[in-house]
Amino acid sequence: MTGSSVVPTLRYRDGRDAIDWLCRAFGFAVKAVYEGPGGSIAHAELTHGSGMIMLGSAETEFSRLVTTPAESGAPAGAIYVVVPDVDAHHANAKAEGAEIVRAPRNQDYGGRDYTARDPEGYIWSFGTYDPWSAPQA
Repeated sequence: MTGSSVVPTLRYRDGRDAIDWLCRAFGFAVKAVYEGPGGSIAHAELTHGSGMIMLGSAETEFSRLVTTPAESGAPAGAIYVVVPDVDAHHANAKAEGAEIVRAPRNQDYGGRDYTARDPEGYIWSFGTYDPWSAPQA
């Protein structure tokens, strides 16, 4: 197996716009996109390094099982992505309209990170701390 065995799956009201924005603002790359009825996104796979997320538009069968932060009023959690240069990543995300909810800062446990909210309300943290490489406590 390559990559992580855990793949977060998200639902967006507009899957096509979400794919475009996530690639521009956060540096994801499109691995696969499968269209659904009326041009909706039935299933998409976006990669970032060795990680991946999957997403779909709100019109899919799976979407009836989950809600978006915009619909529920609050995100249920956050996604953390390891990046080599937090400040450059932050600058790009901010330029693309990401709402920065926590500015870049150094953490006591090591690493540097920042947190942003995407246009549909999902919370994303990007940092240099790599839990796969960190020594065990």
